[in-house]
Amino acid sequence: MPRYPSLKDGDYLEALFKRFPRGVKPLLELHDALMREPSELDVATRELIAAYASGLNACRFCFGAHKAMAQAFGVNSELIEQLVVSGPRYSDIEPRMVPLLDFVRQVTIAPGDTSDAQAQAVYDAGWSEDALYDAVAVAALYAYMNRVLDGAGIEPKPMFDAPSEDELKARREGDYTGWGRKAGLID
Repeated sequence: MPRYPSLKDGDYLEALFKRFPRGVKPLLELHDALMREPSELDVATRELIAAYASGLNACRFCFGAHKAMAQAFGVNSELIEQLVVSGPRYSDIEPRMVPLLDFVRQVTIAPGDTSDAQAQAVYDAGWSEDALYDAVAVAALYAYMNRVLDGAGIEPKPMFDAPSEDELKARREGDYTGWGRKAGLID
């Protein structure tokens, strides 16, 4: 149940942002830039990182939304669950992803404890500085989003638990760049 009396049961992110529009436009522009603009990290990987960071933060809304988006782009949803529970070293993730996701885990759980050695492991796995920056930026974006949604008491949409093939196809084929404008959240 939402914690703001002006929101109703069943209100989601869109209602929250319409009720509290201050800062929404630059936030959604940042979201579009980080999640959809060209990057060494493909959309599936960025959605995986968003889901992983949100799962580590125990944000059911963002975890469900981005697990569904990652799934739409070909990531196995069970892998994402396994990552959150066991970490990248104990999952069936591609070996090259392990140091990148280890860094994401560290920056999510204890950002002040990230190390040069962790960054070097990312570079040694063949990732660039741009890839590490993008991974950290996505994790940071979802640290913020997770707290906004959990603080508001916004519950996940039911489709996040078990999206149908049609819903996954719509997500895969949809253009989510500018979704805030399309949802009427910003001009």
